[in-house]
Amino acid sequence: MASSTSPTIIREAVEVDIPLIYDFIHELATYEKLAHEHVGTHDDLRDTLFENKYAHVIIASVDGQDVGFALYFFNYSTFLSRPGLYLEDLYVRPTVRGRGVGTTLMKHLANLALAKGCGRMEWSAINWNTPAINFYVGKTVGATCMKEWDIYRLQGDSLDRFVQQE
Repeated sequence: MASSTSPTIIREAVEVDIPLIYDFIHELATYEKLAHEHVGTHDDLRDTLFENKYAHVIIASVDGQDVGFALYFFNYSTFLSRPGLYLEDLYVRPTVRGRGVGTTLMKHLANLALAKGCGRMEWSAINWNTPAINFYVGKTVGATCMKEWDIYRLQGDSLDRFVQQE
């Protein structure tokens, strides 16, 4: 496939990329041993990414082959009184890992965050994914793990139950 000297090209996803985005999400979910939780559809992606624009996607390609993606959205920091960029998913196909594709995706998003006046860029990583964690906190990206924060979630039945309780 790609040689180590081939440049990574980043582009904004368009609606015809929905099957590709879906496949990237499924590959990521499978890698994270969470394929059973990947229940979204092509129509869901069309509605949330292109009609209502709740999130944005960039696609990475090398030698004309689409090899990775990042899905992100903007949030807000009350402490900083500035927007932030939240990276929901970053995925690079195994055949091109270690060739700078992930770094190029992250730099693109970091540049976007700065251009939009964001005070920070955040994401989470599944705690057993050592290669991803090493990439994020190592010399390449240099992020800080926020160990003092826990993530809480209402989803499905728990969300319904909370709304319905008196």
